[in-house]
Amino acid sequence: MSKNRPGSGQVRIIAGQWRSRRLPITDLEGLRPTTDRVRETLFNWLSGYLTGAQVLDCFAGSGALSLEALSRYAAFARIHELQRSAANQLQANLATLKCDAAQVIMGDTLQHLARPADRQFDIVFIDPPFRKGLAQQTITLLQQQGWLKDGALIYVEVEAELATLQLPGQWQQLKEKQAGQVSYRLYRYQQDML
Repeated sequence: MSKNRPGSGQVRIIAGQWRSRRLPITDLEGLRPTTDRVRETLFNWLSGYLTGAQVLDCFAGSGALSLEALSRYAAFARIHELQRSAANQLQANLATLKCDAAQVIMGDTLQHLARPADRQFDIVFIDPPFRKGLAQQTITLLQQQGWLKDGALIYVEVEAELATLQLPGQWQQLKEKQAGQVSYRLYRYQQDML
């Protein structure tokens, strides 16, 4: 077995059908996969909602969140990643897992979300590169372009100093935690709530 090149790492799937599998991730500047501890908390929050869910991963990076959701029997994941090498690694990891319930889209997430939705999602992961204002823009586009199913759960992971986000009236905060430099929150979208 060949060793990973220096600086490259792995992501471990915590639970589900691929429990304890380790998959290679591309070493990219600014890539910070969601830690196991934070992922464990998040997936405890999502417990009971994942089986059969349609998942949208807006800034996949290592793919840790969407792979974990698929391992826990989400029906489908659309995975967005801007960097070609990371998108290629995600494709390779999905092939290794023999998973055909995912679609990797290489390109700018915001450009894609700016179009009217071609499908709606039950669970959305927003974990963008920090300090670029991408979380706020993503929230706005998800709402404006109709990407969310009624009752959808939206996970947002941002830099800890980003105290507030401008949320649509139909978004209700369910959970919030902080771990070091990271603030992570879970929201529910309710169409008729204003």
